[in-house]
Amino acid sequence: MAVKTISILGSTGSVGTQTLDILAADPARFRVRALVGGRNAALLAAQALAFRPDIVVIDDEAAYPALREALQGTGIESAAGRRAVIDAASIAVDWTMAAITGTAGLEPTLAAIRQGRAVALANKEALVSAGDLMLDAVARAGATLLPVDSEHNAIFQALADGNRARVEKIILTASGGPFRLASLDEMRAATPEIALKHPVWSMGAKISIDSATMFNKGLEVIEAARLFGLRSAEIEVLIHPQSIIHGMVCYSDGSVIAQLGSPDMRIPIAHTLAWPERIETGAKRLDLAAAARLEFAPPDDARFPALPLARAALEAGAGAPAILNAANEVAVAAFLERRIGFLDIAGIVAATLDRLGAPPVDDLPAVFELDRQARQEAGQKVQAISTSRAA
Repeated sequence: MAVKTISILGSTGSVGTQTLDILAADPARFRVRALVGGRNAALLAAQALAFRPDIVVIDDEAAYPALREALQGTGIESAAGRRAVIDAASIAVDWTMAAITGTAGLEPTLAAIRQGRAVALANKEALVSAGDLMLDAVARAGATLLPVDSEHNAIFQALADGNRARVEKIILTASGGPFRLASLDEMRAATPEIALKHPVWSMGAKISIDSATMFNKGLEVIEAARLFGLRSAEIEVLIHPQSIIHGMVCYSDGSVIAQLGSPDMRIPIAHTLAWPERIETGAKRLDLAAAARLEFAPPDDARFPALPLARAALEAGAGAPAILNAANEVAVAAFLERRIGFLDIAGIVAATLDRLGAPPVDDLPAVFELDRQARQEAGQKVQAISTSRAA
């Protein structure tokens, strides 16, 4: 069996660390060539010592001295900064995990795509903010884009029979987050501590808040449209609190193909890593008898306006999804800092979209400029709300 060469962009994050856990279980099958982390020098150094890659890069240059000292005498090359991150992403490997979050992941993901190999995509922003540019790069390079998000990976698996032309719609499921049954008054009074308590998944702070607002599902609708060539009307969202069915494909003959599994990110990660084969993950096996029941309900747009906002941005096209994403990031950060209320998040995103519209984005610099404008506009709205709350 040929050894598969690997690069992990975002190795110190949740997806990156789980990817390394899977690789560690079968070291003869995989060889890590590059590890890229953000600012956690201690963890990145430990990963480097365990997997002995050719190069280790940390994005935060202030953290580089600690990384360099930890790897001194090991023979492992190290570097720091944005240019080094992109260079590491450009190394030709069989499979790249693209898990650098936010717009910081756009350039490295593009660099990996341009090598024409398999790229496992765990960065929502790549297809939300720069979808046309990313898909054009995939087509030009002949790369294979493999979705890592559990919902998109589920759809990818359910489409495996190749009858794409006979798809009527797809269904993405959502747990409903911590406010699935909450009233608007309860949501209005919610603190970051309450909003961060996801009932099913263990995730970072930003994505946990996105789950609570359902902006994560809105971003996933946009991403699914890009990945599978669908219109907004062909993508349904259902609340499914058990998080056992991750996605469904509805065909023209009335058949519905669903992908089920325990809520464990190692399953979709391993699927993309071994594709088109399958490998062991160590994930808990699904016990449907123990689950006993599977519930579904439509989302409440009045309590979760993030979904209609995301659909409107998708339908507007051009730069609207990039504005939505940037404004949401600013608003979520402000909520976590207790500068705005929970329900203000969607309000700030809506106001920013109204202000900036859907300008064209023809290249990556245009995406970054629009991202900057959206953050500035959303920041001003945060400041206005914060000042009003303090008065």
